[in-house]
Amino acid sequence: MSLKNDLYLRAHRGDNLERYPVWLMRQAGRILPEYREVRSKMGGFKTLVETPEFASEVTIQPVDILDVDAAIIFSDILVVPEAMGLPYQMVEQRGPWFDKTIRTSEQLALLDTNIDVYDRLSYVFEAIKITKRELKDRVPLIGFAGAPWTILCYMVEGKGSKTFSESRKLLYTNPALAHELLNRISDVTIDYLKGQLEAGADALQLFDSWAGILGRDQYATFGLAYIRKIVQAFEGVPFTVFSKGAVASLEDIASLPCTALGLDWNMEVNLARRIVGESKTLQGNLDPCVLYGSNKLIENETIKMLKSFKSHRHIVNLGHGVYPDIDPEKVKVFIKTIKNYEL
Repeated sequence: MSLKNDLYLRAHRGDNLERYPVWLMRQAGRILPEYREVRSKMGGFKTLVETPEFASEVTIQPVDILDVDAAIIFSDILVVPEAMGLPYQMVEQRGPWFDKTIRTSEQLALLDTNIDVYDRLSYVFEAIKITKRELKDRVPLIGFAGAPWTILCYMVEGKGSKTFSESRKLLYTNPALAHELLNRISDVTIDYLKGQLEAGADALQLFDSWAGILGRDQYATFGLAYIRKIVQAFEGVPFTVFSKGAVASLEDIASLPCTALGLDWNMEVNLARRIVGESKTLQGNLDPCVLYGSNKLIENETIKMLKSFKSHRHIVNLGHGVYPDIDPEKVKVFIKTIKNYEL
């Protein structure tokens, strides 16, 4: 059955649009009271991720409440290292925490090598199946994963970090180990994303949250080489790569065989368009902090961004995930402004 609203997929293809599609990173989450109510029943974020019926419910909430043009499955990028044999906890007010880290060859040997992704991540695939059924073809469903470099950062550090110095140190002191780990992450990620498509996802996105902490040469070697390996496995699939902070690497990112590039709010839309031409769709890139402003300011800044687009080949989003203390009513102003903007 065809989708009732396929603007997001048409934008990936470069088709003519009557208006720009819009969705938000982290739209299924803490800004919505309805989400917090469901999460309180679960007793925690990770339990919610691992319970398909409720993960599906919070995936659909922003479609119903915010009127976005795409849903993104509610999950976490760290399910991949867990599937590889490195379990994590999500600690309230502190974020992810791994009891074990991978910093030596001996520690790498502790990871599982014969992984059945379909078994270990079955709860994600089941959530996608339920979500597709409950969406009733209203909007597309996006599947996602973390990019290998970002996943490596968490596996090496064992937690979030401002500098990820242990991860960057590894690139200098044991690059062979880094490449081995990145290869393994990439292989599991390919299987994981294939499983998401088979379960019903209509499009895919890779999040490279820590791309910006590497210089251009290092990011090409330890970041983009593995993103390329993943994207090449999905020819013909609407696929977005979001490399946050990697401003110096825009030309390199533009050469990836994906259909869309995500831009953070520090990446100039006009520069990105000059680099990619009409060969790719751009996604982004309003500063999330604009949504703390007045309704009039939100309208003005959103229209200013829309007018900056030199091509209709664009998906509107924020330049990063929506912050948890932003008023959902402000998000609705943002979305309504986009939907009222005539191309």
